[in-house]
Amino acid sequence: MVKSQFSLLDARIAQLEVALIPEVLKETKAKMQASLQSLHDDLSVIRTGRASPTLVERLSVEYYGQPTPLQQLASISVPEPRQLLIRPFDAGSLGDIERAILTSELGLTPSNDGKVIRLNLPQLTEERRKDLVRVVQARVEEARISVRNIRRDAIKDLREFEEEKMIGEDELHRGEDEVQKLTDKYIQDIDSTGENKEKEVMEV
Repeated sequence: MVKSQFSLLDARIAQLEVALIPEVLKETKAKMQASLQSLHDDLSVIRTGRASPTLVERLSVEYYGQPTPLQQLASISVPEPRQLLIRPFDAGSLGDIERAILTSELGLTPSNDGKVIRLNLPQLTEERRKDLVRVVQARVEEARISVRNIRRDAIKDLREFEEEKMIGEDELHRGEDEVQKLTDKYIQDIDSTGENKEKEVMEV
């Protein structure tokens, strides 16, 4: 009878091990992916030498009292390498869009002809490019720290499971190895994203 109870206990622990490790890894991967996506979003609004709709797509516009992303209010195109053309779906929102651009951190002056808004991007100076590269590097470092914090929390969870006998020592080591592999992958993706953005910024 005692032996049977221990067998059942071992079976339940084995089931827990099978379920817990993938769950931790799944959650860890989702959080790391969110950190990478956040970096992409942050870097997309940093100016480069070329005009890109991503520069203004997420710009918040006060539209009928509600903050609304510009991409929901207008089509945004690139008629020239250093010009953005913003064509509102509702002509009544033209003034709202213009105000949002003027009060943003873009440092650009919109040209409004009553139907569309043109944004001309002046060529970046060497000094400004270097400033922007420093901003990119700071954002990249924030993303790295975020991923490392996620790794720390995941390993903490795994070690608590092992202390509570919910997983065995071998499973703990396997889980830690998998968490480290995820960390290495996302740090590499973050570094690559930052390097590509730096190249864009420095491109004349």
